[in-house]
Amino acid sequence: MALSETGSIEAEKLAITQINEVGGVLGRKIKYIQEDGASDWPTFAEKARKLLENDKCASVFGCWTSASRKAVLPVFEHYNGLLYYPTFYEGLEQSRNVIYTGQEATQQILAGLDWISKEKNAKTYYLLGSDYIWPRTANKIARKHIENHLKGSRVVGEEYFPLGDSQFNSVINKIKLTKPDVIYAIIVGGSNVAFYKQLKAAGLDLSKHNLMTISVTEDEILENVGENSVIGDVTQAAYLGPWLWKMSVEKAGSFDIDKVIEASPGIEFKDAPEGYVRIAKNHHLWSRTLVGQARTDGQFNVIYQTPDLIEPNPFPVGYQ
Repeated sequence: MALSETGSIEAEKLAITQINEVGGVLGRKIKYIQEDGASDWPTFAEKARKLLENDKCASVFGCWTSASRKAVLPVFEHYNGLLYYPTFYEGLEQSRNVIYTGQEATQQILAGLDWISKEKNAKTYYLLGSDYIWPRTANKIARKHIENHLKGSRVVGEEYFPLGDSQFNSVINKIKLTKPDVIYAIIVGGSNVAFYKQLKAAGLDLSKHNLMTISVTEDEILENVGENSVIGDVTQAAYLGPWLWKMSVEKAGSFDIDKVIEASPGIEFKDAPEGYVRIAKNHHLWSRTLVGQARTDGQFNVIYQTPDLIEPNPFPVGYQ
């Protein structure tokens, strides 16, 4: 998962540097300790335990996959630590020891599907995903929304692939046969690269299909971060973490974990990269959803933005 995670780490470092440049937190400079979970869930739990028990970290920023978050969650709850989790995820979770700076599934999925149904008159959908909890749960929500809320729409196929898989020719042939209006892909990490290359090599005419994804990162370059960094939605959500923690600590007037947790709901970041965000009582963020159209240079043109902040709803009625 290093391809996906690198930009998030650099964004967190950038935020910490900027915070230190304006005086730190309660007059103290932030010192960070970086650990590598090595895409191995027991290692994530071991590193989390080290950071909390041995290093006595006031907060932790990180994890990408839901599997890594699930692995460390019992550690944070046992040691009463505080994790800022930056990745869009499947929802169905709420912990007093986690601030979820990425969107929960309904904030992204429902707005995106409503848009493509209305603007592209999409009726048929082929769902794809990497084989773990987030893509499966996200596609379950997508399927229910397509079948129950998008009039005349249906799912014509659904398939999953092991993390790191690079063989997609079989499913691409099925896509050619079923001819869906929308290829809805939740493939993560390096598998994304293989999938898009094979789509192109297969000669799939994307003028006749809409390829929609909520799991691809941009190759946008930030001057502050370096030429090899990958910047996208999760990266900017990772950037929010240190700033939201700083604001919560200063509101609490203390680094004490319980006081910081109590102070967190209602914290506002008015100048966040994505625009205004606010921490809800359920520790998720009120935020907007944007739809972007991919460009040939790897960037995205924003073609739609929800007019209002979307309330986080990690336990959506009718979608569980």
